[in-house]
Amino acid sequence: MGQYRFKRSFSDNSDISEKLFDLLEIVFPGIRDGAKQIQELGVTWESASTPFIKFQNDIAISHVGVLEIPMHIMSHTMTVGGIHAVATHPEFQRRGYYREVMTEVLKHCDQQYKTLVLTTSNPEFYTPFGFRIIPEYLFKTKCKAPVGSNGFRVLDIADHQDLELLHRLLEVRSPVSHIVGIVNEKPLFCFNEGGRSLYYAADLDLISCMTIENNQLHIFDIVAPQISPLTEILARIPQVIAEVFVYFSPELLDIEETQAFPYQLDDGLLMVRGEFAAEGQKFMLPRSARC
Repeated sequence: MGQYRFKRSFSDNSDISEKLFDLLEIVFPGIRDGAKQIQELGVTWESASTPFIKFQNDIAISHVGVLEIPMHIMSHTMTVGGIHAVATHPEFQRRGYYREVMTEVLKHCDQQYKTLVLTTSNPEFYTPFGFRIIPEYLFKTKCKAPVGSNGFRVLDIADHQDLELLHRLLEVRSPVSHIVGIVNEKPLFCFNEGGRSLYYAADLDLISCMTIENNQLHIFDIVAPQISPLTEILARIPQVIAEVFVYFSPELLDIEETQAFPYQLDDGLLMVRGEFAAEGQKFMLPRSARC
């Protein structure tokens, strides 16, 4: 059997990133392009993630990454550990390597964080390590607002000024909710949202991650120094909106009446290990902060 070792830092070895992405690309095709995308946006995978990698014969065969997420939970800001990019080479699966790496990860994280989070479609991989499923909710409200003005424009992140604007707002953003929100986080946001349209309202100094389909507005995140009421957002959309779906707890949007429905985003279930003060509340971790 080949040499066995862990790596915990990209600075340990200049080519560790290439070897990691050789593994990740097999398990998550296209992820290397995603890493290049966030680099173009001014952040790097290597600066954001602590890699726990098992090598054999200088080949990365199993990996668990750890991110730091500044999260606002029940009106308190704390740094949460995010587990991401969990991967084992198909030829080395079912040999206990993932368990060895995850055990090493938790040994490290238990000294650093009171809370770990991840999202997954395979919760059975994580329940043996003390992770539990946290239900999430989608919020819906009917809308009778008049047609608004054309107050949003799509950010051009290839433009230096627009990229600076995005970075500024990510640094000074208010959490979208006092139940669960995010503050001053860039790598996850850029990875999850950098390939989508980001809509900017200059007079509100606000970026909205949103889509409109069949007179339905879907809001996934808001990045602004202050969260504006939903009426202000609607007033800058030049078409009829009949329903609004909000993918985070909407109490700061000043909506008169909302309905909450249990909901699972495409990337899967939210799982938590350790303390989580928002457990039992109705909320959703914003799409931009999921890992």
